[in-house]
Amino acid sequence: TAIAITEQPVSVSVPVGYSFTLRCRAQGRTPLQYQWFCQYQSDCRPIPGATNQDLPIIAEQTQLYTCRVNDLHRNAVFSDWVKVEVHQCVARGLPPQLWQGEPVIVLNPSEQRVEVGQPLQLQCAAMGVPAPSYQWYRNGNLLEQQKRKKLLVSHAKVSDSGTYLCCASNRHGEHWSSAVDVHVGEQSQPTSLRCTSPGVRCKIALLVGNNRYQHHPNLVAPVRDVFELSRLLKHLGFQVVSLLD
Repeated sequence: TAIAITEQPVSVSVPVGYSFTLRCRAQGRTPLQYQWFCQYQSDCRPIPGATNQDLPIIAEQTQLYTCRVNDLHRNAVFSDWVKVEVHQCVARGLPPQLWQGEPVIVLNPSEQRVEVGQPLQLQCAAMGVPAPSYQWYRNGNLLEQQKRKKLLVSHAKVSDSGTYLCCASNRHGEHWSSAVDVHVGEQSQPTSLRCTSPGVRCKIALLVGNNRYQHHPNLVAPVRDVFELSRLLKHLGFQVVSLLD
């Protein structure tokens, strides 16, 4: 109770070479002293000269940081540990020139074909200050338990098939990953479109859902609409080809 931290440092996710500042603020009954520590792998050590409330950093490698605050009576508290995630390889043009810390997707998930019972993994990564939080969707529906940048289903079922995408968000806004198809089990092999009954008119539907626009916020509805229309048209006897973006 002698020392209270009033502003905790926050985790960030930034490109290599990016300059930023970690902040820690505290209140106490006597003048306070600050000391920052960093941890890389299993090595935790004080940062020489890092004895101010603010810690300027030029991002070089992913590390954990905390700040110790002590008073003249040898009371001491530590701030939360925060992660500085550094992306070593970022596509040209990312982040945008006037980047203010809004989420920017740097790794999109890729299409997956897995057998029933095998693990299903999808991965998304984004830069952001503060570090973005993640939320996964399948066929436009929120997946309540999938809130990490890596989606993991230990034992895939046929019902896990569908179109997946991930939303990365922080206080500055949100950014959506590319939508990808996941095929599980008997759906893992693409079927050919053919009309086998002589004299019967062949009904083929092409559905195109655009989710990513250059000058417009990304949308969720097209993914859900393509899924719902595809299911309806198949029920009506159509052979359906679905394309996204």
